[in-house]
Amino acid sequence: MKTCLPKLLLSFGLCAFAALALSAAESVPSLRVMTYNLRYASDQGPNAWPDRRPLMRELIQRLDPDVFGSQEGLARQLRELASDLPAYAWAGQGRDGGEAGEFMAVFYKKSRLETLSTNHFWLSATPDTPATTTWGNQLNRMVTWLKFRDRETRREFYFFNTHFDHLSQPSREKSAELVRERAGQLGTKLPILLTGDFNATSGENKAYDILVGDGYFRDTWKLAKTLKGEEFASFNNFQGVRRNGKRIDWILARGPVSVSSSEVVPWSKDGKFPSDHCPVVIDLQFGE
Repeated sequence: MKTCLPKLLLSFGLCAFAALALSAAESVPSLRVMTYNLRYASDQGPNAWPDRRPLMRELIQRLDPDVFGSQEGLARQLRELASDLPAYAWAGQGRDGGEAGEFMAVFYKKSRLETLSTNHFWLSATPDTPATTTWGNQLNRMVTWLKFRDRETRREFYFFNTHFDHLSQPSREKSAELVRERAGQLGTKLPILLTGDFNATSGENKAYDILVGDGYFRDTWKLAKTLKGEEFASFNNFQGVRRNGKRIDWILARGPVSVSSSEVVPWSKDGKFPSDHCPVVIDLQFGE
């Protein structure tokens, strides 16, 4: 009996340590991240912004993201959305400079995240010159990025948000190369999250390959322990949810990140969609 006691104590200690470690891991709050193309505000047609606005408010409140990258929002539209979602602050500027044109606005919960810095660059050969286009795309494209501190965990991270061109494949590839370059210029070991409407199907486009090549960024969809809505496309065109599983809206990550769940959300109400895209939502923790 005496010879077994140390082994029993050791076994008990290891089990207790494992239980404590598991409990500690589970107690780390997850961060809910979303990417969502809002579809620019139009007062005309069957999908006018005044009709979509209450649907979008309801959907975002249902999903309750801590931070989300949006695309296509216009200044007036973003101010109205911020008024509907008082828990959030937002940052961004129009792709034509200032308040002109579509924004890559980033919304975040004021109670959860603290902004440490904000910046922008354009997807062109002259990225620090606003509203520039040089790679065959007629519309200028850009990135809005912020550095955050999580008020709960005190972890810091970078958040990039973008919208690649819808017509020019050379532009998409050059844009992917520039995003990698700018992420590398940060010279950081902090996590970097990249959200966007990339106008390219994940796993089927060279722009995607450039971003995830060599494991530079990782697709959080593939990291997720649980997938929901994997049969749904992230683009619905206001016509109904497509069941081909094609995602042109991605959330990529660089650095130590674990993902518990990822979901394409095909929500509509009375046959009406808030946008022509479906939001993509993940729950993540920093550290692996």
